[in-house]
Amino acid sequence: MSNVDLLPIAGHRPAAAIGVPRGTLAGAALAAAAIGLGWRAAGAALPAPREVLAALATLWTERGLAGELAASLALNAEAIAWSAAISLALAYLTVLPPLRPLVGAVSKLRFSGLVGWGFVFTLWARDGHQLKLWMLVFGMVPFFATAMAAAVAAIPRERFDHARALRLSPPRVAWEVVVRGTLDDALEVLRQNAAIGWMMLTMVEGVVRAEGGVGTLMLDEQKHLHLPAVFALILVVLAVGAAQDAALAWLRRAICPYAERREAAP
Repeated sequence: MSNVDLLPIAGHRPAAAIGVPRGTLAGAALAAAAIGLGWRAAGAALPAPREVLAALATLWTERGLAGELAASLALNAEAIAWSAAISLALAYLTVLPPLRPLVGAVSKLRFSGLVGWGFVFTLWARDGHQLKLWMLVFGMVPFFATAMAAAVAAIPRERFDHARALRLSPPRVAWEVVVRGTLDDALEVLRQNAAIGWMMLTMVEGVVRAEGGVGTLMLDEQKHLHLPAVFALILVVLAVGAAQDAALAWLRRAICPYAERREAAP
């Protein structure tokens, strides 16, 4: 057995079966029922479901919804990848006391909107795609970095002492205790913050319309007061976001099967 095997990495436990969590289907059914009741209670303020479905069919066959959705998915995936890389690097650097104020300053950007920053990014970006990407990353990194910095700060001191007692080098200690030891937390924070991109999508794609996207299509339909089409697009974004959330949750269970048992432990 190697020294690495002796480290208490992330509360390792035997792998559990990977499947759909109990309650997921029930939660989805309750959410659908709540949406249905809210829709019904709104009365004439919202378009009828049959109008929304008809608008969805038109958007798919005549307005190129598939291509617009693919463009938005690619942009959001790129923003998630960049924000995860930047945020994890910042969070891991908090083990060095001199760099903690930097991460603290980044976390305060959670209270800063994009007004004003959009103009700065416009001057810096080489094209519209980069501008949209930077705006999404700017909106996601402060939340991601804050949550991950808290996860790193919560690592028990005993894990560092144990790693040093095994005579691991400082880089190896950082890898085993900080990086591997918070992998399940990193995947959970990634899942929670990945939704921010979809919330910002309409605004970002409204600023730069050259590449299209679901947000651009939604703004065009809203401009012409095509409410059935607008709500059809809202439902598409909700469905895609829910699928993304489920996929990231599955990924976390697949890579860190011990995480759920640790959370369920008293």
